[in-house]
Amino acid sequence: MFLSVLLAASAFAGTWSLDPAHSKVGFRVSHMMVSSVEGEFPDVSAKLDLEPGKVADLSVQVEVEMKTVDTNEPKRDAHLRSAEFLDVEKFPTMRFVSKKVKPNKDGGFDVFGELTLHGVTKAVTLEAKGLQQAVTDPWGNKRVGVHATATIDRQEFGVAFSQTLDGGGVLVGDEIELRIDAEFTLDPS
Repeated sequence: MFLSVLLAASAFAGTWSLDPAHSKVGFRVSHMMVSSVEGEFPDVSAKLDLEPGKVADLSVQVEVEMKTVDTNEPKRDAHLRSAEFLDVEKFPTMRFVSKKVKPNKDGGFDVFGELTLHGVTKAVTLEAKGLQQAVTDPWGNKRVGVHATATIDRQEFGVAFSQTLDGGGVLVGDEIELRIDAEFTLDPS
């Protein structure tokens, strides 16, 4: 029994591609210090090298098309795409490349890597759960899923737009919570 489980797991080792129809890369940021705005980037691609259950050995590369930012408010989205915020004409993509993975105390794992946003590259840690087990969908595709979060300071990446409110505080917070829910399919070998 153990040998058959071991052989099945290693049969799922390989390169996995993001399934964008079943994935979401989103964010949340404070708005006027009284609420938050959420958004997502619908155009994302990613490759994951993984043997399910052996997350310490994984590597991942993610690329996000910044012009696809969507907060469900067209005027705000246009402002986010402008040079005051993301400057998507000059910096069309955001990239994350993993460097190291370690188990964490919550039963998940931390993915240490480099995030490039707005022309600036900084170390970022994703707190993640998942990727422990592959499943086979009704069409014969092997699938794994992951949920990951990170918090970044947009000012550190040069996204510096700020406006002070009359009563104190700021229009847009500096801390951005990134949230990733991703499903990957095993590439044919």
